[in-house]
Amino acid sequence: MKRGINLVAAAFALTALSYGLARFAYGLLLPRIRADLGLSVSAAGWIGGSAFAAYCVGIVATFLGNSRLSARALAVIAGAMASLGMAVMVQASNGWMLGCGVALAGLSTGLTSPPLASAVAAQFADDQRPRANGVINAGTAAGIVFSGVAAMLAAGQWRELYALFAMIGVAITLWLWFAVAPDAASDAAPSVSWSMLARPGLLALSGSAFLMGLASTAVWTFGADILRRQSGFTEAAIAWAWIVLGVAGLGGGFTGVLTRRFGIARIHGLALLGIALGTLALAAAAVAPLYGFAALCLFGAAYIVSSGAYLIQGIGLFPDRPDLGLGIPFLVLALGQTAGTPLFGTLLEATGVFTALMACAVAACCAIFLRPNQSRLDRADR
Repeated sequence: MKRGINLVAAAFALTALSYGLARFAYGLLLPRIRADLGLSVSAAGWIGGSAFAAYCVGIVATFLGNSRLSARALAVIAGAMASLGMAVMVQASNGWMLGCGVALAGLSTGLTSPPLASAVAAQFADDQRPRANGVINAGTAAGIVFSGVAAMLAAGQWRELYALFAMIGVAITLWLWFAVAPDAASDAAPSVSWSMLARPGLLALSGSAFLMGLASTAVWTFGADILRRQSGFTEAAIAWAWIVLGVAGLGGGFTGVLTRRFGIARIHGLALLGIALGTLALAAAAVAPLYGFAALCLFGAAYIVSSGAYLIQGIGLFPDRPDLGLGIPFLVLALGQTAGTPLFGTLLEATGVFTALMACAVAACCAIFLRPNQSRLDRADR
């Protein structure tokens, strides 16, 4: 039991590191980064998109390396890539170097979740896995809260923050070596085949994940910049808004409990609706700051619950390959973010805030109607 708790704690920490610090902190710190490096909105969007593209590469790498490397080895590599990427960002003097660091940091997120799913499958019984995976997935929110608090205390010193995050990453990487069992990945796991990728329900789940990923880029990459430039938020207010987003997202740790109680279709549909409303409400921050805080609060909770629902449904479709069950919807979600980040940046420059946010909200609403049939969703709940 103690080993299982240690695994969940270390996996939670890695998720906080790779997603909350290495990947999503870029959006929080973007206003200061843009000012220091002279980046345009579209350039910032392309750099942010590189993190999501690298994420896709990382997930594919875990699929290919699953039979050759243990879950522990992959998790340790993920921690090392997050630390290295942020160390490169500390030294960035131009957009190209910043993009390299952002891409390395993004690579770590792709390497993170699939091996953790395999480690949980090896350590926990079937009925305990949704809860364990839900708690681990909420590590993203914890990382966001930490980055928000750190940004407020550091008063916009983004290089110093990334240096701190990189040092934390080294400590978490060492922890993972001892927390994840060396034989967590199963050598008997079936290899990837076209028949596996044609499983009923996967296409609908992937389509939904793509649209959700595309919709989420408005907040993750440009949310802080919109609050600063369109609504007049100070750096301290932006940090507080980011903290609110992360604290709300911590509720995503109960995704497994909620889906078992109310059904995964209902919970996921409400979460996607929450992403749409939270994204659109960001435009109202110009009227009153309270609306900006409310928008990020709603978005944070909805995003973590929604990503947890994709995780649970994917593993339900691939009980024989939990790394694939998690990795495929997360891969497609990241493809949506890869496409959405530069697209939103371009749309923001061309049409303005409201139209760009409305486009993302519509994408999230469309994602509600793409999902596996109810019987498969029920099996995923169990």
